[in-house]
Amino acid sequence: MKRRCTIALDAMGGDHGPSVVVPAARRFLATNPHVSLILVGKEDLIREHLSGEPLEERVRVHATTQEVAMDELPSKALRGKKDSSMRVAIDLVKDGGADACVSAGNTGALMATARFVLKMLPNVDRPAIITAVPSLYDHTHMLDLGANVDCTAEHLFQFAVMGSELVAAVEGIARPKVALLNIGQEEIKGNEQVKQAHELLSSSGLNYIGYVEGDGIFLDDLDLVVSDGFVGNVALKCSEGVARFVRHSLASQFRRTWLTRLAGLAALPILRGLRRNIDPRRYNGASLLGLRGIVIKSHGGADEVAFENAIYIAEKEIHASIPQRIGEQVGRHLDREQYRETA
Repeated sequence: MKRRCTIALDAMGGDHGPSVVVPAARRFLATNPHVSLILVGKEDLIREHLSGEPLEERVRVHATTQEVAMDELPSKALRGKKDSSMRVAIDLVKDGGADACVSAGNTGALMATARFVLKMLPNVDRPAIITAVPSLYDHTHMLDLGANVDCTAEHLFQFAVMGSELVAAVEGIARPKVALLNIGQEEIKGNEQVKQAHELLSSSGLNYIGYVEGDGIFLDDLDLVVSDGFVGNVALKCSEGVARFVRHSLASQFRRTWLTRLAGLAALPILRGLRRNIDPRRYNGASLLGLRGIVIKSHGGADEVAFENAIYIAEKEIHASIPQRIGEQVGRHLDREQYRETA
């Protein structure tokens, strides 16, 4: 039986705020009796979306007076929005009032605030954003997805250790297969940072299988793909765009004539399966790894199904004790003589 836990939800974050967060919370609680939720934000707006229904015993509202805009500068949010729903939700994690925080708000502000409030784990230089993406083998995980535009080889090595430990914990994979994203699989390919990271990973205790190209993210049997935040974010956004393009193109083709409409009806079960497999809502919820607490970033435009999935990810990481496991593993790998000599 799972132990009881509490998750703080930034009810004001994202494009839709309480209109998505409140129903997502209701959906989640219906199937997770061991979890309590804290809805953090402007109380009048939150209760407006409760439609007059009383709060369940496992939900409470934590009132705040401010919110962080989606286009707000992270520095401004950090200095001037100490009573924002985002900041207070993260404060609850720091103070022990919640075991994790989920927000669909401004990514830069969330990262800056979480790093300031929760601090970094020992031996971790920078936090990284990780999420799952669909593949021929169901899914794989990718990091970093935008937190760090410029990285050293040592940062990439740390990302690989953190990501491998998360995948091992939440997926139950003893030795996750780790690959480094590159412009080719040959040893001579790549910039200096990637080549140096390749050397570090090759001599590590990780199950490192070498370089992978962009198409391999979705076609190869991998558990974790590592890159800097610039490349990772571009790769992720490209994949999301291709998925939307495929869905739009198929719909347009099946609507062209009455014959194609009939063909579409015949293919409907297959199309529904395809849509389900590449539905971004299934993979919503990116973890901010490297912090002394659990923070999950939901997509800003997430609907209630997608936001509910982000809450599920937070719950899984709580029970897997992700920050503690990452702290132990990064320290263990950095103690290896081979790493010290190479670095």
